[in-house]
Amino acid sequence: MTTEVSENERRYVVGMDLGTTNSAVCYVDMHRTPRQVEVLRIPQLTAPGQIEALEVLPSFHYEPAEGEFPREALRLPFDDQPREYVVGAFARDQGARVPGRVIASAKSWLCHPGVDRTSPLLPWQGAVDVQRLSPVDVSSRYLEHVRRAWDARFPEHPLAAQDFILTIPASFDEVARRLTIKAAARAGLNRVVLIEEPQAAFYAWIDRHRDDWESFVEPGHKILVCDIGGGTSDFTLIRVRGDESGRFKFHRVAVGEHLILGGDNLDLALAKHLEQRIAQSLSPRQWSALVQRCRQAKEVLLGENPPETYSLTIPGEGAKLIGGGIRVEVTRDEVEAVLLDGFFPAVDLDARPQTQRSGFQEFGLPYAPDPAVTRYLAAFLTAHRHVTVGDEPLPDDHDPARPDIVLFNGGMFAAAAVRDRIVSVLARWFGEGDWMPLVLENDQLHLAVARGAAYYGMVRRGEGVRIAAGLARTYYLGVAVDAGEDGSKAAADDSGDATAEGDAPSDTSREVPQEIAPTALCVVPAGIEPGHEVHLPERTFTLRLGEP
Repeated sequence: MTTEVSENERRYVVGMDLGTTNSAVCYVDMHRTPRQVEVLRIPQLTAPGQIEALEVLPSFHYEPAEGEFPREALRLPFDDQPREYVVGAFARDQGARVPGRVIASAKSWLCHPGVDRTSPLLPWQGAVDVQRLSPVDVSSRYLEHVRRAWDARFPEHPLAAQDFILTIPASFDEVARRLTIKAAARAGLNRVVLIEEPQAAFYAWIDRHRDDWESFVEPGHKILVCDIGGGTSDFTLIRVRGDESGRFKFHRVAVGEHLILGGDNLDLALAKHLEQRIAQSLSPRQWSALVQRCRQAKEVLLGENPPETYSLTIPGEGAKLIGGGIRVEVTRDEVEAVLLDGFFPAVDLDARPQTQRSGFQEFGLPYAPDPAVTRYLAAFLTAHRHVTVGDEPLPDDHDPARPDIVLFNGGMFAAAAVRDRIVSVLARWFGEGDWMPLVLENDQLHLAVARGAAYYGMVRRGEGVRIAAGLARTYYLGVAVDAGEDGSKAAADDSGDATAEGDAPSDTSREVPQEIAPTALCVVPAGIEPGHEVHLPERTFTLRLGEP
């Protein structure tokens, strides 16, 4: 039975970034003016018995061994009983010490097409006594933690009764989108609206510039949102169009393919590089510690005003635990060569990603076959070179593949060197004179997507600036059409004409199948927006039930 939720109960619009590495929540109190996007600080364990409310909930799940910690030391303030698992900061940190009991990158597994995403398969290669969970289960536990934290903070306005906006990569397939909603439902959140992360990031920018965003854009501009987080790379194009009243409108016109390629890949690559210098083999615990130290080295040496060198220390094992640590030095030039040149090389615009699968397949995830993000970006921009909105003319004074404006989002772009490399590559591709793209400021990268999701909740209530975002892809239904009496097989196209497939010379040595010919029927075209109706008065369809 469905119950109506009153306007008072829906006092808040809440946006959540369910991230690969970190999750965050922002909200707007719709009973307050002026509207203000606020951050929900999420209580979580940072050590046994120690609770802190942090801006992000690290997306890590840890199951302690029997007797590893006193049960009461793991109790959360909003739980009646201690749980058998921990999520958040302590799960991340303890998982680095005991890697066989931690689950990370559940979001990447949620979009893994090569496995049953509802089966208990995580942690991948984990300890034998750890309970296996599906990617949906793990995601649900992050969402449940947030729901319980919210309900403790706002007991009169439970999260399940609010407008809840959940973000996903733009390139998520339909299965991953459905499973994300399923994870939310398991956490007790049934009122869920999905929004793509690059759009949310752009909404966050609009919110930051409520009074002057129009001064940055003009009709005809193409905006590239480049979103690289811990697990995925997402590219989105947004067109700016003016209407008859002189107001600007934003249209999301293209999204890239799904790429499991992000900061995690860089951390693994640097760890593999440094592992070759170490004379001894590393235990799983030491390898996990090395990857975590490489993440820190990456952030320091690719950040603002980096030092020339950085020291990494890996703890010893067994009898050498005290004083037996391994120390490795890495230089800034070395990190730039391995990470910048390896993942963001200065390729030509006609470069294309390699298709032969390589990389870290032993970690279970289907990482992108080519590590070069810039090759995927070149392919994306050229594939959508001529994308327009309606009858909007293409520019004739420069390559229409060129973006005029760039918005960086995701933790990867906290590194100034990565931002600078992307800008220099774009200038190399499209540079005419001193041309450079306008780079929009995006501070607080770890909160931008959640902020934008909350702002989108306002837009759905009729406030703020909306991005028109139709379907990014056309969806087809495979159908079978009866063969004609002469043995030819014909399928009607959208104009009503028929394309015959029986004109080729016959092969008398074998019998040609006469029954059916496979074809495809467009169910919904790319670009169609929510609420739009398509009428097909001249087409008649017959639905056959009760057969496979």
